[in-house]
Amino acid sequence: MQDRDKTVMVGALMLVAGGIMGAGVALLFAPQSGKKTRQDIARYSRKAKRRAEDIVDDFSESVSELTEAVSEKASEILDKGKDVAADAKRELLRAIEEGQHKLEKQKSRLSKIIG
Repeated sequence: MQDRDKTVMVGALMLVAGGIMGAGVALLFAPQSGKKTRQDIARYSRKAKRRAEDIVDDFSESVSELTEAVSEKASEILDKGKDVAADAKRELLRAIEEGQHKLEKQKSRLSKIIG
């Protein structure tokens, strides 16, 4: 799933970069003054910078949320594992005690038979 997210993010960034470059080329060939063209390029570059920052912020937030979710899930699994291990330990001790009780019972029975 991470590879898919990376691919989508790279595609989005390339699309934005392509749009910016296309706009820049269009401005350079537009029939207007150099001063106006430079102003337009500066304005578009500021816009692109803001958009890129927004995309990076969104991506960072998504990664942060994903990290928190994974951490919470890992904690849940760890807690469940501890509970299962504790239950298994109790069952094992109970089985050992039951086995010891049966051995004592058999030992007593055998002692009575032998004498």
